[in-house]
Amino acid sequence: MTSVSVDAPQSAAAPAVVLTIAGSEATGGAGAQADLKTFQELGVFGIANLTCIVSFNPNDSWNHRFVPVDQQVIADQLEATTAAYGPSSASSVPGRPVLDTVKIGMLGSPATIATVAGALAASQFDNVVLDPVLICKGQEPGHALDTDQALKAQILPLATFVTPNHFEAESLSGLDITDVESLKAAAIRIHELSGAAVLAKGGVRLEGPDAVDVFYDGETLEVLRAPKVGEVAVSGAGCSLAAAVTAELAKGATPLEAARTAKQFVTAGIRNRVASGAPFDALWQGGAR
Repeated sequence: MTSVSVDAPQSAAAPAVVLTIAGSEATGGAGAQADLKTFQELGVFGIANLTCIVSFNPNDSWNHRFVPVDQQVIADQLEATTAAYGPSSASSVPGRPVLDTVKIGMLGSPATIATVAGALAASQFDNVVLDPVLICKGQEPGHALDTDQALKAQILPLATFVTPNHFEAESLSGLDITDVESLKAAAIRIHELSGAAVLAKGGVRLEGPDAVDVFYDGETLEVLRAPKVGEVAVSGAGCSLAAAVTAELAKGATPLEAARTAKQFVTAGIRNRVASGAPFDALWQGGAR
């Protein structure tokens, strides 16, 4: 047997490693699928630990069909990921990339929230980006309320960066958001409650020609604007925004720098959206190319 020696190409620097803990969304526009595509586009190594399986029901106004992942399976995913890449296991391996940045997406139940909160507390991540998905359309109302309350009590205090949409910002802040000034007030209030940097999204829901988001971290208050691309929300925009923030933080950006880059990334993805037979378009993470 003849062996052939091939000179290996010079290897590139190892990418930053990031984790999304989120649901699978069957059409690929949102959830863990959107997160992984965002991570890849922004040059980080993405890992997904799934919390639930969501598929829109075209026979029921495209409401969600929600199936939770078994709690032991969620715990097993988190155990494997943190053992392979987590900060607690990295000290003895010089030069190995460390997973110190995580994004939290849809959790979907109080049981899952408790499982994930325990893993977050044990792993001591430097950056915890929370996309506070408070409502899963189609869930039983009482269950949804229990989930919302558990998320606020157990996950929000662990977050270092929060990206609420218009509805979520109202729910977290307790304020009505009708214009940019009230969006600013909500961002400030959410920071006071959580201690986290906040990127509160007005998006297309506020009147005016621009999609407006507000960043606040306790010191800097900045309004991020981009011309609206249509007047209808696009599937995956919120997931991709939070995932872009996650990627940029993992690469060493400041929270404000991460917010600015994420805004640009999502705007390009909305501009180059993907149409489908569903009553909504999907953001394309490759839109900035």
